[in-house]
Amino acid sequence: MNSLVVISVVAITFVIIFDYTNGFHDASNIVATVIASRAMTPVQAVVIVATFEFLGPILGGTAVANTIGKFVTLDGVDPVKAVTVIFCGIIGAIVWNLGTWWFGIPSSSSHALTGGVAGAVVVAVGPSHVVWGFGELLHGHVTGVTKVLMGLIISPIIGFGVGFLIHRLMGRLLQGAKPKANRTLRRTQWFTSAFLAFSHGANDAQKSMGIITLLLILSGQLKGGFVVQTWTIIACAAAITLGILSGGWRIVRTVGFGIYKVRPLHALDAQLTSAAVIYGASLLGAPVSTTHVVSSSIMGIGASERVHAVRWAKAQEILTTWIITIPGAAVVSILAYFVSAIFIH
Repeated sequence: MNSLVVISVVAITFVIIFDYTNGFHDASNIVATVIASRAMTPVQAVVIVATFEFLGPILGGTAVANTIGKFVTLDGVDPVKAVTVIFCGIIGAIVWNLGTWWFGIPSSSSHALTGGVAGAVVVAVGPSHVVWGFGELLHGHVTGVTKVLMGLIISPIIGFGVGFLIHRLMGRLLQGAKPKANRTLRRTQWFTSAFLAFSHGANDAQKSMGIITLLLILSGQLKGGFVVQTWTIIACAAAITLGILSGGWRIVRTVGFGIYKVRPLHALDAQLTSAAVIYGASLLGAPVSTTHVVSSSIMGIGASERVHAVRWAKAQEILTTWIITIPGAAVVSILAYFVSAIFIH
């Protein structure tokens, strides 16, 4: 077995591992509100979420995979080096995911993946091999890193605004409702949390699908263009679902209790808002961060009710993590590349 096949198999394995860490890292973002509002027990929440999480990648298309798999171009680069560079980018994303999970910080797996891959590519073969998309944007075409960043930046803003408006609307509709209405709101969350899980799977698993397809092309195993294989879809769906089942409970406290006091109506509105924003982005091929969208929707919902009750200090802590994730993951991937260069040469 030659070195290209070996490094390709190892790299694809680590992409699946990243997909798994993405699942347990984001599990809390999906189940936090439903648990905080006592609509489900943790076991019920994880079972419902895992089921629809698995269906998301299978039924959600491949638009996001196409975006992620094409934001770097390594044509003309030695295949072994090209695959190694992507592998180092994945290492950076995995290490960042594990570190933020350990400290209970809700960071973005999407930011980590983007920073990790872009950082390794820039250092190894130069910035010209990253499709930045800035020039294309001037001509009205959104592509490459620009498309990735726009999705990641705009989605939490939309999440905040939609959450604010939906909560105001729901508040008017339920004005004068009796406390027993909470029972209906909790039951409805079985559907909204399922929708959120489906949307998350449809968006996040596609990121790993895109990287695996890129690796298959670089290693010469896939010819005839960028086409996501069926086995890739199933493997990524299974990995992210297993991650969800593992559960990243360290972050539940931050998202479910650390931003705003979540009651049944808040939870329902947050799930509906997040699911709609994430699924809409998936249809457009824009990778987004579930962490960003869920957290910002809770902030918007809280702000629409009582601005001073929102724990803005916690929000600032999350925002800081969002900002440093791309460069942080990039640094880790660059270090991984320098170590791998010893063995390549």
